[in-house]
Formats: sequence, C-alpha cells, structure tokens
Amino acid sequence: MIHWIVRWIVSAVLLLVVAHVVPGFRVDGLRSALVAALVIGLVNATLGLFLKILTFPLSFLTLGLFLLVINALMLMFASHIVRGFVVDGFAPAFWGALLLALLGMIARWLTPTRA
Repeated sequence: MIHWIVRWIVSAVLLLVVAHVVPGFRVDGLRSALVAALVIGLVNATLGLFLKILTFPLSFLTLGLFLLVINALMLMFASHIVRGFVVDGFAPAFWGALLLALLGMIARWLTPTRA
C-alpha cells in the first residue's frame, strides 16, 4: 500500500516537472497534480490498456513508438477531466508523454522496490 502511495506522489511530482519544461502542458499545483496522476493512472489502466491491445500490430511495426501516441492521447483525455491540468494540443501531450516516460523510468530506477 505504501508503495502505491509513493508511486502516486512521485507521479504527481513528475507531472509538475514536465509542466515546467513542456510549453502548453500546465498543472496548477500539487493538488491538481495529485488528482491528475490518479486519473491518468486509472485512464491508462482502463482505456489505455484497451487501446494498447487494439493497436498492438501498429505498435509492433513502429517498435513501440506508437505507444507514445496512445500515452499522449491519454494525457489529453485526462486533461479534459481534471480541473487545473491542461494540455494544449497533441504536440505538448506527445512531448509530455515522452518526458514522463523517461522521468518515470529514472524514478523507478531510483525508488527502492518492495521487499
């Protein structure tokens, strides 16, 4: 349980970092980032999973790069749900998804795993 809470908080902080780096990607504060991280996780676990299964052949042909497009679309969808989390179009969503993926890999590498 603690592991999930730590990952949720780290995801929210990463959203704040991406908001400072990517133009057109805005988060109004920590509260919005926490809600957005939760919504993004839920959207990726449901709709995102369905889309990833549906587009597996295309993802395979593009060596997984199409997954960034799906993640960008999930960010855009989440921005329509969460007040205080704004993504101004596909380009900021794409670059935000790419940066979130890279920072997420680094965060998982630095964060201790469950025992």
